Amino acid sequence: MSDQPALLLLPNLLTKDSSATMLLPAGVFAAMRTIDGLIAESEREGRRYLKHFETKKAATAIPIALCNEHTADSDSDFFLEPIAKGERWGLISDAGLPCVADPGSRLVLRAREKGLSVQAFAGPSSLLLALMLSGLPGQKFSFHGYLDRDPIKRRRQLTFLVQQSSLEQATQLMIEAPYRNLHLLESLLQVLPVTASLSVAWDLTSPTEGIITQSIAKWKLCPPPDLEKKPAIFLFYIAQR
Repeated sequence: MSDQPALLLLPNLLTKDSSATMLLPAGVFAAMRTIDGLIAESEREGRRYLKHFETKKAATAIPIALCNEHTADSDSDFFLEPIAKGERWGLISDAGLPCVADPGSRLVLRAREKGLSVQAFAGPSSLLLALMLSGLPGQKFSFHGYLDRDPIKRRRQLTFLVQQSSLEQATQLMIEAPYRNLHLLESLLQVLPVTASLSVAWDLTSPTEGIITQSIAKWKLCPPPDLEKKPAIFLFYIAQR
């Protein structure tokens, strides 16, 4: 493993009870033995992440800089300053891959503008795992992040996505805050045509992992799964008749 200065984009586990040795590649463990600092969304998750690895100095001595949705783009140079001076720093999100439905892309762009080395490591992605497990077409897909919290605006967004999905023949993916999962599920059942296929995946890579893929018509005949406070991915596909 190189010891050259770089920003390392490191995968995190999806749930606290997942196994790092099973889900993270060996390259991540090797990289963690070289880092001088860690950029994380929160101090707590950053310290939790460090506990999984052997590091070149005590984990408690490794500095953590916080970069999250509240961080201004103008702070990017502050985070990159140690790298510009010759250090290696890792970037993680609270779960899954940094920069994918998580903060970090502006930091990576700024690193490239400054000519700094950026290295990415493979690891678990809830979006791709849900797409793989759903059985829905993966040749074309679109991720829309969080839809609007307002029920009327959310239904309007879904109506548009239904039209796009039917036109483009692409699987549509979205997420919601765990405590609002049922609100999104209810909207999907109201807006999607009965022939549409809806997949819901939750607690991916954990012992309580679950996934259901079926038509809206069948969803309406069954009680909803227990999604309370569980990280979930919602996917739907509308086949051409």
